[in-house]
Amino acid sequence: MVKIRLRRMGAKKAPFYRIVVADSRYPRDGRFIEELGYYDPMTEPATVKVDGDKVKEWMANGAQPTDTVKSLLKKNGVID
Repeated sequence: MVKIRLRRMGAKKAPFYRIVVADSRYPRDGRFIEELGYYDPMTEPATVKVDGDKVKEWMANGAQPTDTVKSLLKKNGVID
């Protein structure tokens, strides 16, 4: 199953995340299919930059967003 999920990057205690499309069997920070954007919770307010067209395209092809990614996409108005 293909998932749209967060991939943790950055230093210890200073994380930022890339929003990626990956097979659910791959490890969290391992191999991925495509990068769709990023999320930086350390800024005030948190920064989210996402390619909405690619997200919709992947979801139309059956990719499932994780709960966290789904809430980020809803806050940014990418999905309803």
